[in-house]
Amino acid sequence: MKELVYPRLLLPAVETMADRESVVCGDHRATLGEHTDRALRLATALGKELGVGAEDRFAVMAINSHRYMELWHAAFLGGGVINPLNLRLAAPELAYILADSGTEVVFTDGMFAPLVQAAIAASEHELAVRQIVTMGDIGDLQIDGAIDYEELLAGSSPDVPAEPDEDSIVVLMYTGGTTGLPKGVLHDQRAQILNTYHAAFYIDFDEDMVWLHQTPMFHAASTSGILSLPPTGGKSIVMPMFDPGAVPDLIAAEGVTGTVMVPTMVGMMLGTDNYSPEKLASMELLVYGASPMPPATLEKLMTDMPNLGFINGYGMTEAASTATFLLPEDHVLGSPRLRAAGRPVYGTSISIRDDEGEQVAQGETGEVWLRSGALMREYWNKPEATAEVFEGGWYHTGDAGYVDEDGYLFLVDRVKDMIVTGGENVYSVEVEAAMGTHPDVAQVAVIGIPHDVWVEAVHAIVVPMPGVEPDEESILEHTRAQIAGYKVPKTMEFRAEPLPLSGAMKVLKRELRAPFWEGRDSGVS
Repeated sequence: MKELVYPRLLLPAVETMADRESVVCGDHRATLGEHTDRALRLATALGKELGVGAEDRFAVMAINSHRYMELWHAAFLGGGVINPLNLRLAAPELAYILADSGTEVVFTDGMFAPLVQAAIAASEHELAVRQIVTMGDIGDLQIDGAIDYEELLAGSSPDVPAEPDEDSIVVLMYTGGTTGLPKGVLHDQRAQILNTYHAAFYIDFDEDMVWLHQTPMFHAASTSGILSLPPTGGKSIVMPMFDPGAVPDLIAAEGVTGTVMVPTMVGMMLGTDNYSPEKLASMELLVYGASPMPPATLEKLMTDMPNLGFINGYGMTEAASTATFLLPEDHVLGSPRLRAAGRPVYGTSISIRDDEGEQVAQGETGEVWLRSGALMREYWNKPEATAEVFEGGWYHTGDAGYVDEDGYLFLVDRVKDMIVTGGENVYSVEVEAAMGTHPDVAQVAVIGIPHDVWVEAVHAIVVPMPGVEPDEESILEHTRAQIAGYKVPKTMEFRAEPLPLSGAMKVLKRELRAPFWEGRDSGVS
């Protein structure tokens, strides 16, 4: 029996909850019926007006909006394969992805239309792009042959496309390309809907949920909320771009009950003058990921909002996107489990392997391997890379970690971010976790920098808490009390500005390393 396809979730919900308010984005407010009508009109237009088939790719380069949500849902209803693009891409990277994916139609907005134009005009690759669709106000921009999104919908009809199969491809999402060129991660309906169910086991998506979408909609971490809220009758509140000072007001105005943020976003919000616990009083659940929550940040939130639940999620684009959850009951101040990534979600298995692919003993560090029905089908046009990461029948994550006696996964680093100093392996995440417990530390990134004797030395870049004059020796002494001496940073610098972030709000360590390694071979990209 076919079940793991999105129409089986969304369309029955419309029959019983069409009048419920579903999507709020600025002045746009739509019921579930109105939102689905627009998504179906879009799906029809993709095929009849734009010539996009069920397995053809269309790209989206835009900030968050209700239109972006409609594009996601049109794809999952059978309208095509969505290719959501990272907003930090440079024109050459964008051109490469458009060429590699065979994208034929690009949806963009006023903020990113110039970049799309520049990428297409200067591309060294043969592109299949034949149509640009503009979303919202694009000002005085002139784009030859462009079609307006709203005009496209107005001339279409809300026909239900042929129902996709569980193995129908639906998402082509490119990884960040930290080493070499970006890789396209291809997912089918089954993987994505399984991930939606995985999230639903732990997050109470229901008709009372008011979910704030503030992580970028191009990112895998956003898909659970995008896919889960409409079928359950919950309400989606869309923030176009993350604005730490505006988040508290939006939460208060719309009665937001849940959201996803990375710890960096949380820290930025807490550091604004506009933050107050009263404005976040409606919040029931905060899902975070990308890194552990700094203890000082978590302590402040738990003190300010004792009824707020926390879930830490670990995953990746290739896992569509969730592999483990650290649940609210695990969030106890002072508990060593706060450094854990949690336990595998239902249906997912974890194995820790050494360099030869052999499973290591409990508590020993190795590479994290995953097995799950929600894993990608393949890397697009890269059979050798696909075979390599699935060697042995498991997905090789490239993350280093260990599992404790209770089955909790602890991540110690990206394999490629490991620092080798004097022949000893230092995992930057471990050092960051120790330093992050100092009350004066708001953000910290640990990297390896050149050293004539040790090859690499451990270096820390610290952003202090607002209004604090940090003391280097105090932070180092605090760190020495928790980890071995060779892991403690040999040098430290303080920065007033936040650390550089990717479009997915992760710290860009390659940018932090680059000035130190310019003209030298770090062995790390």
